[in-house]
Amino acid sequence: MPEKYKYVPTRFMLPTSRYSERHADYAVAFIENLTHTKGDFSGQPFKLFDWQEQIVRDLFGVLKPNGNRQFNNCFVEVCKKSGKSELAAAIALFLLCADKEQGAEIYGVANDRKQASVVFDVARDMVLMNPTLSRICKVLDGQKRIVFPPTRSYYAAMSSEVTTKYGLNVHGCVFDEFLGQTDRKLYDVMINGADAARKQPLNFIITTAGSDKTSICYDVHQKALDVMEGRKIDPTFYPAVFCADEEKDDWRDPAVWKKVNPSWGKIVDEEYYQRFYENAKDDPALEMQFRQFFLCQWTASTRRWLPMDRYDVGKAPLPNLEKRVCFGGLDLASSDDIAAFVLVFPPEDIHDEYYVLPFFWIPRENLERRVRKDKVPYDKWLAQGHLIATEGNIIHYDFIEKEIVALTKKYNIKEVMYDRWGAIQMAQNLEGHDFKMTDFGQGYKSMSPPSKELFRIVKDGKLMHGGHPVLRWMMENVFIEKDAAGNIKPNKKKSGEKIDGVVATIMALDGAIRRDDKKQGGGSIMIIDCVSGDVTRNGEFVKNIGPSPYYSNYGDYY
Repeated sequence: MPEKYKYVPTRFMLPTSRYSERHADYAVAFIENLTHTKGDFSGQPFKLFDWQEQIVRDLFGVLKPNGNRQFNNCFVEVCKKSGKSELAAAIALFLLCADKEQGAEIYGVANDRKQASVVFDVARDMVLMNPTLSRICKVLDGQKRIVFPPTRSYYAAMSSEVTTKYGLNVHGCVFDEFLGQTDRKLYDVMINGADAARKQPLNFIITTAGSDKTSICYDVHQKALDVMEGRKIDPTFYPAVFCADEEKDDWRDPAVWKKVNPSWGKIVDEEYYQRFYENAKDDPALEMQFRQFFLCQWTASTRRWLPMDRYDVGKAPLPNLEKRVCFGGLDLASSDDIAAFVLVFPPEDIHDEYYVLPFFWIPRENLERRVRKDKVPYDKWLAQGHLIATEGNIIHYDFIEKEIVALTKKYNIKEVMYDRWGAIQMAQNLEGHDFKMTDFGQGYKSMSPPSKELFRIVKDGKLMHGGHPVLRWMMENVFIEKDAAGNIKPNKKKSGEKIDGVVATIMALDGAIRRDDKKQGGGSIMIIDCVSGDVTRNGEFVKNIGPSPYYSNYGDYY
């Protein structure tokens, strides 16, 4: 006989609230009279796991002085295969059949009606497998609706169409896979105000972690963490987040897997995790999926392209790159966004690395708003000198133009590749300087070769970037799309965050690759000046090795 769960009321209970064991027992008893509907548990009584019972007792047992429930909004973020859909279905049925609310309207919503039907279908099967509920309730499967005639109440799965949701009188709302919401419109309609006429409504949100840190799901995730860690207080909001710490927890450690999944040993075990881990450990894209769905970590992209552990090999401080040959990539954002200019310095010999020197600009006036909205530390990067702020609320392209001209006096820039979007005028203005301006297409034909080369260089640990935090953030954000022929290119729209610096790097790298191809195909002449120590190749300055009496002027063909 398993030991009975020793319940301790939540720390989020207000001093003025009280725990009613009678109300909590009533909710637990109703749910545990239901049965599981799928897999090995099908037909067995719904015995709540400890973490599920904690949530149920807190939600239905913690009451305000007036006898109504304290918590009206519950956010549950937990790994896949933990039993969250079954719990949501059981809670929806309790609100429908056992909460004694007259004319209760319970809705199941998600990114689309098909997803909303996932929890509904579980609830429907629970009703059909229960002798009492199947006799009392009317299941209208074609309408995705369950009716409870004694209180004239119903539970319905709904589409995500916002315009049809105004005027609802919500007693309960189950929001499934909240990470799928592309904006906050449906959330605002269903959660904020639709339940105003009810005394103790309950909005139950379930999700795994997502990847879009600009989404409403991430906003609510952050609120949950703020409440859990004491940074915010909302007595109506109940947070339950089960996730691995991205900084402290090793995603490869089975002990972390066990700690994160509250249903470990009941629904899933180490063998289940190990099977997915074996595929993910050597594949950055699968690693991100594993961390998102199995560890509930908010990854930068569900299909992260670059192996960031290999990228970080190049974080050592950069050497003096003045006068060295380099190629530029220019990606101008819209005037109120980030603009990027990246210099790529090709190897001087087969043992050398590629060096990358990035520059970023952002409008100063909207900086604080963007820090709050995007949850990105632009202000910190600005203070550290990794971002350059232009005055006003838009980027002044003439300022960037002057900065690039100034860089030509310091570095031997041979060619600048640019995305013609928004950069035509600047390209024309820069044409008169000692470097070539090249319009660089953003399609597969142009982007695929240097993109593949960037991946190879990073994987080989040959990309030296000095640990620039803005560029690293962008590298981690990249979403790569592929065509039928295997060509690849970065996709700005599908990348969760900004990748302008990556696009600029790829364009600049193309120039460096073409230079190396020409060098290897036609040979080159290297001259070492024994007086000054300057090394030149085909008349171009390469580096200074210092004067030495052991050198004499000579030409070496290779």
